[in-house]
Amino acid sequence: MRWAILFTMFLALRAISAPTLIVVTGAPGTEEYGKLFNKWAGQWEAAAKQAKARFHQVSSHNAQVSKKPDKIWLKELLAAQPKKAAEPLWLVLIGHGTFDGKTAKFNLRGPDLSAAELAEWLKDHERPLAIINCASSSGPFINALSGPNRVILTATRSGAEQNFARLGGHLATAITDPTADLDKDRQVSLLEAFLTAADRTAEFYKTEGRLATEHPLIDDNADTRGTPADWFRGIRVTKQTEDGTLPDGLRAHQLHLILNESEQKLPPETRAQRNALELQLAQLRAQKKLLGEDEYYKKLEPLLLQLARLYESNPGTANRKP
Repeated sequence: MRWAILFTMFLALRAISAPTLIVVTGAPGTEEYGKLFNKWAGQWEAAAKQAKARFHQVSSHNAQVSKKPDKIWLKELLAAQPKKAAEPLWLVLIGHGTFDGKTAKFNLRGPDLSAAELAEWLKDHERPLAIINCASSSGPFINALSGPNRVILTATRSGAEQNFARLGGHLATAITDPTADLDKDRQVSLLEAFLTAADRTAEFYKTEGRLATEHPLIDDNADTRGTPADWFRGIRVTKQTEDGTLPDGLRAHQLHLILNESEQKLPPETRAQRNALELQLAQLRAQKKLLGEDEYYKKLEPLLLQLARLYESNPGTANRKP
């Protein structure tokens, strides 16, 4: 009995100390789309295995086994996840979307999922969240889900872009593609995967001579607006905010599904602490003109000292450029 309890505790700790990836493959509509969606989901599953992440998939097969609609299955799955953890929860929606002028929804077998419903299900989650909606009409999901410690990625910039979205396929490939490692640190961040996938999506429409019907957005500064990929040069956004708030992209560049060797050696709590300090530094730099030089350096010193102590106790953290 004692060993059974200890083993259960070990599994619980292991679950919290590893990232979780949930992939939802929605209603395909046609056999062709079904094959595509299953292929993309398979690529995410392979990435999860490489990352040693906990993987769950909501699909037609799950629905048949559980005898529950996709929507109920997903709601219960999200409710069962730890709300507080250093490691992120990744949620990837692969499929079609709709927008009636007011409400954006992700198509499921059975009742569809609205952005507002997903926001309600995730409202108590304080752990890092990466919510990736690869469907058409997905833009409004940013407005509903944007918040602190969250990265929201959508295939479209509005609900009006209702044609089939190709971003999902390019993103599923980019997350494990070494050529998507734009800063050459031997790991692909969510930001890098987004920029690579968005570039390849745009190239498709250009090569085919078609008018682009999808314009991906990324939001990680909780301002609900999102930023398009063409605002970035490399991994840096080119536009500055007037009010001194952080631009999008910084938090997304801290999230890596598959970590390099040095990052794997760091405890999740240490990585979370370092990431928080780096964001505080970035926030301070963004406010430099508003604060004035004296106040800026007064606030800068304690942050640099905290980072220095972290680097000293965990040498691997010094491999990053804050």
